[in-house]
Amino acid sequence: MTLNVSIRHQFSGFNLDIAFSAGSGVTALFGRSGAGKSTIAQAISGAFAPTEGHIALNEEVLFSSEQRVNRPAHRRGIGYVFQQDLLFPHFSVQGNLEYAQRYGRSQTGTTNLSEILDILGIDHLFHRRPAGLSGGERQRVAIARALLSNPSLLVMDEPLSALDDPRKAEILPYIERLRDHSQVPILYISHSVSEIARLADQVVAIDNGRVIKTGSATDVFADPNIVPQLGLQSAGALLTATIEKHEDDGLSKLQSASGPIYLPRLDAEIGQSVRVRVLAQDVMLSSVQPENISALNVIQGRVSAIKLGRGPGAIVSIESAGNTILARVTRRSVQALNLEIGSSCFAIIKSVSVAPNQIGRG
Repeated sequence: MTLNVSIRHQFSGFNLDIAFSAGSGVTALFGRSGAGKSTIAQAISGAFAPTEGHIALNEEVLFSSEQRVNRPAHRRGIGYVFQQDLLFPHFSVQGNLEYAQRYGRSQTGTTNLSEILDILGIDHLFHRRPAGLSGGERQRVAIARALLSNPSLLVMDEPLSALDDPRKAEILPYIERLRDHSQVPILYISHSVSEIARLADQVVAIDNGRVIKTGSATDVFADPNIVPQLGLQSAGALLTATIEKHEDDGLSKLQSASGPIYLPRLDAEIGQSVRVRVLAQDVMLSSVQPENISALNVIQGRVSAIKLGRGPGAIVSIESAGNTILARVTRRSVQALNLEIGSSCFAIIKSVSVAPNQIGRG
């Protein structure tokens, strides 16, 4: 699947000028509230027509100001998951899903009901009505309904924003399973770094109506120049590792390209690949090999970038065996450690500082 988007539109006090391409897997549109993400999603789905531009899905032109093409939303082959589930309250879960199958784009698609029920874990909800479901359950049913319309692309517009943290934690593993097992590509819109870091294969970072960076989740979130868009509290790096062993003392040993990582025991099988997001504020730096410290994770690397803030802070990028780790420290610490580009450095990470919601399937 290839989605090509190039659109321009002028609003009062806001200009949208966006161009990007998306392939298979999960492509995330990331940016702060008001950056233009939902407007882009609406243009792709057909709910909004920009002044000029071009949108094509699998080489089929959905919109073209030059060719005067604006295919209606119901003929674009796009499944849409909103912030609110919008299920039919008078139908059971079964009725909601059968409606999607009955009025979907095609009756000969590859979408399989039993497979979708299994991936999203909703087969036991089949005969219940939306009023009797939790927020996470309703949203999983909404995702299933969108998939059963046999779309060429699934657009998920802030699908977890209306849920509290426990419900988000409940539904994220199911979206990871959907990413890993469904053949339908996903365009995922969110301003939540933790969600996108766990889910996305590719990230399109947007600020004030323009693309500021595209690339893998690892590359985008490890770029210190993106920190202003992330917010200092959310700045961090993304490491990929494999679970090697579950220790007797309650820790799991992970193996990454940069060396072993110890975390509180993970509920996952040995050999599983995981993504670990390490917040910059949780990383300490040392210019020498640290000894006799409580932190279990010490990663050696070299300084690749130093970005000074307006105040006393700084973001230091450490390159280690292809991984990039960000550390949020003070200017005084940079000077005290004599850090400069190319300096040898050790990144120190406490095992307990990595929260469960910062760990996802690889």
